[in-house]
Amino acid sequence: MGAGLRNVRKLRGWSQERLIREIEQFARRHLVDVASTASLRVYVSEWENGRRVISDRYAAILRRLLGATDAELRGTQDPGLPVMADGYDELLSRIDSAQTVSGSMVKALNDQTEVLRTMDRERGASALVDQMTGHLARLEETLTFAVLPSARRPVALALVGASTLAAWQAIDAGAVDRAWRHYELAKRAARDAEAPTHLAHATAEQAYVLTEAGRPALGVDLVREARRSLGQAGSPRLQAWLHAAEAELCAHADMPDDALRALEAAAAAIPPGPEERDPDLPSIFLNGGHLARWRGHVLAMVGDGEAVSSLYDALSALDPTFVRAQAGLHIDLAHAHLARAEYDEAHAQVRSARLLASRTGSVRQRRRVDLLSSKL
Repeated sequence: MGAGLRNVRKLRGWSQERLIREIEQFARRHLVDVASTASLRVYVSEWENGRRVISDRYAAILRRLLGATDAELRGTQDPGLPVMADGYDELLSRIDSAQTVSGSMVKALNDQTEVLRTMDRERGASALVDQMTGHLARLEETLTFAVLPSARRPVALALVGASTLAAWQAIDAGAVDRAWRHYELAKRAARDAEAPTHLAHATAEQAYVLTEAGRPALGVDLVREARRSLGQAGSPRLQAWLHAAEAELCAHADMPDDALRALEAAAAAIPPGPEERDPDLPSIFLNGGHLARWRGHVLAMVGDGEAVSSLYDALSALDPTFVRAQAGLHIDLAHAHLARAEYDEAHAQVRSARLLASRTGSVRQRRRVDLLSSKL
């Protein structure tokens, strides 16, 4: 049981002493009582060695600090499906409830996803684990007991958006198994809704899990399959997004020529103007400015000399609320400066990236920062 907490803590790069300090700081910020430092040392040791069960009170603190689900924290398996109703009356009650989900209720569920999306990009994913878990559970419950397609489709589409957001948050937290499962849920919901554009987007995003897990070439195959399955359907913004995702994954897979060709295809497909949202796919944020940032990222990865100027242009135009994206730009700039042997500039960018990665609690970006730091 204790292996869960130990694994999550090590994934975050924290020692036991660091975890204890974080618990104490959390308690001061939120005016909650925790044990003394000496007692916390005993608790953490016993939690991780399975000699003490993590109480619900401390589990709530640890989930927020470490960006982990309760199952990951306690080292237990996530339940595969929502708990089914026992008895005919309860089953029929849930079916009736699901059938009466109104358009305004679906809108409220989508609005909640949008709030979580905004909080994620500004503050990071680690503090949102409980909210995201509860939100997904409500959507899954509703979809499970919705009977007719007219009731299922809007809920399924809402579940796609929430699941892909939860999956990306899990990638950011370094929880690739959780991310994979969320993408599988999103794909099932997209098929249920008969929404090929949503299915292609979820499939292509899932390719990032393969890259994070060390299989970038397989990730390239998956994103290309998503693009092939969609064909010419979908909006120009989605087509541009798919090409840009392919470019990034090709760069990870050491396929620079393919990456540059995919960038050109993305630039040709992106619609003009400042609009960044697709009305049918709110998960996508992409306009010319976002694509310029993406392009700079890919150029930095393949060692193209144009990356530095492109990245500085993107940084100056970036919406300051995109905190995680800002950290990524600083990481890319450090990488690009390092490729040009501009070590002072690279050090400065690493410092900025480290601060922002700490602010959002991004395990993924911290890994990138640590890797760059080892080269400086």
